[in-house]
Amino acid sequence: YGLCRSQCIHSFCLSSEQNTDTMPERRPFVRLPTDVYPVNYGLCLKPDLIDFTFEGKLEAIVEVNLATNQIVMNCADIDIITASFVPEGGEEINATGFNYQNEDEKVTLSFPSALQKGSGTLKIDFVGELNDKMKGFYRSKYATPAGEIRYAAVTQFEATDARRAFPCWDEPAIKATFDISLIVPKDRVALSNMNVIDRKPHPEDDSLLEVKFATTPIMSTYLVAFVIGEYDFVEGQSSDGVTVRVYTPTGKAEQGKFALEVAVKTLPFYNDYFNVPYPLPKIDLIAIADFAAGAMENWGLVTYRETALLIDPKNSCSSSRQWVALVVGHELAHQWFGNLVTMEWWTHLWLNEGFASWIEYLCVDHCFPDYDIWTQFVSADYTRALDLDALDNSHPIEVNVGHPSEVDEIFDAISYSKGASVIRMLHNYIGDEDFRKGMHSYLLKFQHKNAATEDLWDCLEQASGKPIALVMSSWTKQMGFPIIVVDQEQQGDDRILKISQKKFCASGPHNGEDCPNWMVPISICTGEDPGCTKLKVLLDSPETTITINNVSPDQWVKINPGTVGFYRIQYSSAMLESLLPGIRDLTLLPVDRLGLQNDLFSLSRAGMISTVEVLKLMEAFVNEPNYTVWSDLSCNLGVLSSLLSHTDFHEEIQEFIRDLFTPIGLKLGWECKQGEGHLDALLRGLVLGKLGKAGHKPTLEEARRRFKDHVEGKQILSADLRSPVYLTVLKHGDSATLDTMLKLHKQADMQEEKNRIERVLGAISAPDLIQKVLTFALSEDVRPQDTVSVIGGVAGSSKHGRKAAWKFVKDNWEELHNRYQGGFLISRLIKLSLDGFAIDKMAAEVKSFFESHHAPAAERTVQQCCENILLNAAWLKRDADDIHQYLLKRKAPPV
Repeated sequence: YGLCRSQCIHSFCLSSEQNTDTMPERRPFVRLPTDVYPVNYGLCLKPDLIDFTFEGKLEAIVEVNLATNQIVMNCADIDIITASFVPEGGEEINATGFNYQNEDEKVTLSFPSALQKGSGTLKIDFVGELNDKMKGFYRSKYATPAGEIRYAAVTQFEATDARRAFPCWDEPAIKATFDISLIVPKDRVALSNMNVIDRKPHPEDDSLLEVKFATTPIMSTYLVAFVIGEYDFVEGQSSDGVTVRVYTPTGKAEQGKFALEVAVKTLPFYNDYFNVPYPLPKIDLIAIADFAAGAMENWGLVTYRETALLIDPKNSCSSSRQWVALVVGHELAHQWFGNLVTMEWWTHLWLNEGFASWIEYLCVDHCFPDYDIWTQFVSADYTRALDLDALDNSHPIEVNVGHPSEVDEIFDAISYSKGASVIRMLHNYIGDEDFRKGMHSYLLKFQHKNAATEDLWDCLEQASGKPIALVMSSWTKQMGFPIIVVDQEQQGDDRILKISQKKFCASGPHNGEDCPNWMVPISICTGEDPGCTKLKVLLDSPETTITINNVSPDQWVKINPGTVGFYRIQYSSAMLESLLPGIRDLTLLPVDRLGLQNDLFSLSRAGMISTVEVLKLMEAFVNEPNYTVWSDLSCNLGVLSSLLSHTDFHEEIQEFIRDLFTPIGLKLGWECKQGEGHLDALLRGLVLGKLGKAGHKPTLEEARRRFKDHVEGKQILSADLRSPVYLTVLKHGDSATLDTMLKLHKQADMQEEKNRIERVLGAISAPDLIQKVLTFALSEDVRPQDTVSVIGGVAGSSKHGRKAAWKFVKDNWEELHNRYQGGFLISRLIKLSLDGFAIDKMAAEVKSFFESHHAPAAERTVQQCCENILLNAAWLKRDADDIHQYLLKRKAPPV
């Protein structure tokens, strides 16, 4: 379930002490009774792609554990026509009543007499709607190559929407096998989890086909899937004999080749890593036009947004390739971790998602060693999780989830990114060999069953002999993370380190009485060999002293080499001073240069050091060659630039950005050179976009020239240059520029290109044009899942854009909420619209708006946004004058 961990968009969160609101009363929630449970679902569905309804027939073999005269199942937006129960070898008993509990998404079937213990068949005929909400069994709009608008019928069941397609026991621990048949128009492709075993004309209508699929393994309902539509495919075979197909929109089969290559390499990698074979005969990866998440790991039939699967050799940029590789790696990991072994309940969701979000990087590193993907992990997942988790309104990795409406809310950066970060730390603590041994025994022990977090800890503990459960529960059961405070002194040839931990808060250090502690694996390296860990300790108390032998006085000492431990570090000023030359001369590893800068930035935000200190540090990165280090710097400067848009010296920070990025921009130039690779392409796009947006004259002129040639068809822009050029010309453009851009959007054949344009439209500056972009966001031209990034682009680009976007969200709240209700897209919309504000009274306004406009799936997000706004305001009050003075002083001629 790839929460579109947004490509190229890093989110930032702020925090405050004031927020003491408690979550509202939770609805009492009861799991389904266990007196009757399913063994096999025989399911036949017949979708109507014109009227958007479907008919269904369910014949489920069930086991009655306890005599009862009712059966309780999950069911939502489905009308049951008839239901009956046939005990094995007995007479059919018709149900006499169907009592729907809509609020709980349940139905109770009542029978005139008790159903006796033993097996039987439950038969239900029902009808439902092919909805347009991107959940359950829904319709997805597409255009044929000839331009005719048609609809496919597709599914998205995680977390709790299988019940919208058929009545079922829709809980992850109630596993069964499935025999699925689909009745479909004979010119359409019909797919499900398993391979097709029979196709025959429908007896009543020869324009229809009945397609029957093989029996699935024992599995959870949320992983069942079916797709009916028009697709082409490319096919390959993995070295271990699994048939892999990538399904694409008609006429675009070649755009599936890259994902096919990745999948064919990835399956044997996981096979080998887990030492457990992939259990199905085939796997299909399919691109779906309207799709809320990034992708969904349905067993044997993985669904994707088009932009997470399709790559056009000429028109796709490097970051899209990387994104596709990561998402394919993520979803295929779930085929074992999640599908073969499933979490017992949604409380343990983080294990599925955190694990897949970690191992996708391992897999991409295996397939594409030149991506330097582990350094990118630190910027994309690790620092993002630290930022969110420093808030008072964060939550522990493990959240007790009851009602289904609470599940969507935990598909967030804590489950994914913090989950992945603590697993990376754990893997480092245990070592690869024992980690794999533990994983193997976990998968073998629980295959086709369900497991909880503790079960994995047990297996890893047995494999490694280390106190895994004890160490890990401090990271998963309490929210937040420590800041490690370090000081040193030299004694002869020894370096004595004094290390302590306390909770890190975005509003400053935690000084309360009841300060939580973590079990912190700490590694230490020295300047003698920056890539090699000299010492490892487990910090299990508030403070400790460590002696490192044979360290000469002129050598630096660094904590957390590789930036693997999930914590922030505050060095004494002398220790920090000694590390800074390692940034200029690049003797520190890229990931450590990045980590040092990111730590200091977040300390400045928490008011523990002055932001001016960070600006001085940033100037030391002038020789930096590494893409990811620049990407993280750029992200932090973006946050600062957004903060300072509330002041009258916004132009001065733009000048700072231009000065910092000009040398690397000149070095890279516009044309790619012989021997350059993936990371050079990413860096060029990043730097030119940053310079263009900040108004660097030569970059702006060149971007305009190239844009003109591109539009006139003289010289098409390479895919990697499109985002930075589009962004630059829009930022400094007029209504003609916007019209040209909207025309390019209309003409674009690839969803990737449409998205690329949608994400930058908000950069336009004039108020009337900003309004035009916002109106466009809700138009038919933008797919429903992409509206969010258009509005977010407006909110993130300027002070005026921020106000306009928030007003637009309020004015169109009914439509937006109705469109995304319950899903995580609503949380994302709220976050993108609000995170940039920095005025105390805005927090109050937001709070009161959501008191009268309920968004249960985004409750926590709203609280985090209010906290962020107050934190921004405090940061601005505290540091704005000093920053202003510093920026003026750097430019003053020396006296």
